[in-house]
Amino acid sequence: MAEVSAREIALHVLKAVEADGAYANLALNRALEEYHPSKLDRAFATELAYGTLRTLNTLDWIISRYVQQPLGDQTVWNRNILRLGAYQIFYMDKVPTGAACFEAVELAKKFGTPGTARFVNGVLRNVARHKDKLQFPDPEADLVTHISLKYFHPIWLVKRWLTELGPAETIALCRANNTIPPNTVRVNTLRLDRDTLTVRLEEEGLTVRKTRFAPEGLEIGGFVSMRALASFQEGLFQIQDESSMLAAHAVSPAPGARTLDVCSAPGGKTTHLAQLMGNQGAIKALDIHRHKLKLVVDNCRRLGIDNVETGLLDARDLPGEFEGWADFVLVDAPCSGLGVLRRRPDARWRKEPGQITGLVRLQEGILAGAAQCVRAGGVLVYSTCTITYEENLGQVQAFLAHHPDFSLEDLRPFLPAGLGEEQTARGYIEISPHTHEGMDGFFIARMRRR
Repeated sequence: MAEVSAREIALHVLKAVEADGAYANLALNRALEEYHPSKLDRAFATELAYGTLRTLNTLDWIISRYVQQPLGDQTVWNRNILRLGAYQIFYMDKVPTGAACFEAVELAKKFGTPGTARFVNGVLRNVARHKDKLQFPDPEADLVTHISLKYFHPIWLVKRWLTELGPAETIALCRANNTIPPNTVRVNTLRLDRDTLTVRLEEEGLTVRKTRFAPEGLEIGGFVSMRALASFQEGLFQIQDESSMLAAHAVSPAPGARTLDVCSAPGGKTTHLAQLMGNQGAIKALDIHRHKLKLVVDNCRRLGIDNVETGLLDARDLPGEFEGWADFVLVDAPCSGLGVLRRRPDARWRKEPGQITGLVRLQEGILAGAAQCVRAGGVLVYSTCTITYEENLGQVQAFLAHHPDFSLEDLRPFLPAGLGEEQTARGYIEISPHTHEGMDGFFIARMRRR
């Protein structure tokens, strides 16, 4: 196979995301597996693709100033070649402007129509010439657009956060969403402890650092592919963000307990629950997607977990056979995902405010069904990876209003100190990327049934 440049790999990813509706991480993984770039090119292609997707609104705004026809009238190849070039010119200081323009022209010769190369060269040279003169809208006159363009977020989201958080916190949150998240893994404590895995990963050439809160968490770096590591294939760890690891600790199921995970796929929290139970007792891992349940099974097999049984079920149809069955129930609900925007560079442009209302109804239905599966005296934990009030604390408050046999329970005995004692004492914790540095946005509430 002819060698394909990092820029061309990035272009294929951008085209797949825009034209085919692919998710960026999946499109990138496919492209990397197909073209097998070197370690350096792999990192460069990732930065190009993710960076371009993250800054999409601003790149389009910049480019639109130097084209006569709307950017939408260009072919998907031309549009994304221009975006790639503009991203390098504006946001990659180590890439010479001349190289960015030249390589864009080469891509235009390969993927464009006749005359495209000259057009691309002209636009990008213009962009580069005016780079230092470009100014975003005056924040005094138009704060929303200013933040949206300077910090790469959709207008509706900026408006929402300005109302809820005010300018300073909105900017801090947007900045946090633009940072590169750490690569975090959870030690499989069924097989080894954190110190032993640290030594093993360092022997594999990785840099390793313990997470601040999750007792099984490690931040790792220096690898080409995490899944290609022998330690991963041997089931010594699970890929999982630190915030997400806290959910299973909020449940803290006892060994031998009966535990229900009603939205379980792909199994990160399910397998963590199994670890905390010492691979004893019974876990029913339910999900509505058959193909995702296979991931739960695969993860359990790789990690050496055998107390998990999967089931294809819409959690809104609970309880069925699970009426009053469980000592512990985890509802890690489908949500808007606004707490994990830094991990999914294309996600912010896929979100719409109207989606939240539908998700709130879905979560409400799942919670109502799951609640009936909790035995008297049992525990119900609700979690999401978003930061909206109506999906988080508002959802829990509405649930409690309709289920007086449940009440929030102090989370301090189950979660590490330092996360926010005022909230954990009340039975919940809201984690935001800008208030808990390095962590994904997350919400967890623990309730007990009388």
